[in-house]
Amino acid sequence: MSKAYLFPGQGSQHPGMGLELYERSTLARERFAEADAVLGFSLSEILFRGTAEELQKTSVTQPAIFVHSVILAQVLNIQQDARMAAGHSLGEFSALTAVGALSFADGLRLVAERAAAMQAACDAQPSTMAAIVGLEDAAVEAVCAELAPQVVVPANYNSPGQLVISGTVEAVEAAIELSKSRGAKLAKRLPVNGAFHSPLMEPARARLAQAIEQTTFHAPSCPVYQNVNAQPATDPAVIRQNLIAQLTGAVRWTQSIQAMAADGMTEAVELGPGTVLAGLVKRITKDVAASSREV
Repeated sequence: MSKAYLFPGQGSQHPGMGLELYERSTLARERFAEADAVLGFSLSEILFRGTAEELQKTSVTQPAIFVHSVILAQVLNIQQDARMAAGHSLGEFSALTAVGALSFADGLRLVAERAAAMQAACDAQPSTMAAIVGLEDAAVEAVCAELAPQVVVPANYNSPGQLVISGTVEAVEAAIELSKSRGAKLAKRLPVNGAFHSPLMEPARARLAQAIEQTTFHAPSCPVYQNVNAQPATDPAVIRQNLIAQLTGAVRWTQSIQAMAADGMTEAVELGPGTVLAGLVKRITKDVAASSREV
């Protein structure tokens, strides 16, 4: 049996997340205190007693999900049995940290910088994302291509027949209408204020690249299947370059899970808030037992 650990991205957060973990584990309490020191504000206070609105701020959301997921992975000591790992978008940083490619503090600093860089890019250029359900990936790719030179691209290949697109507001709206005319069961804007995983994130990519280049990476304890190419990586130099490319490249989650299954994954455990990734695994392949764990 080959076990993989999966780490969620932005959108899985909820008030109170991590509190039970904090109360149960000395290691968790130490890590939450370390996170507060690294960030320069009390993330734990917002997590345990803050409102949903406070938790939705990008500067809080991304560190919050990272911290919760990685602390849980460390409490469970997943490096003992992890044979593969992957994370969805932000979750890739959690995955890399959980299997030793990054230290906890370095991973958190990169996530905080990523959040700040993405917010700045969003503020500079009005943009959005939309979910397209019920069309083949190739059909959605064709819709985006037809709207060029307007900026709208496939951003998240979440599962067969479920793809998220990303771009300028006007181009995304046009792609929604075109997708509906081609038979999409659902095509609607998502409640985000940025075109994540699109060329519009180039300013954020350049800013984050600087931070990544200055950060020490180690060989992980198991292969990490990275978003941009859905391939396993263990070489720190390769991991670094794939991570830099991630902000403007698509999240190839469907392809990653298919590759992991082909490489022998028989069990997938999602660590952190929510159950989204476990659900996607079940839609992508019937050959893998998928579950989620939050505490």
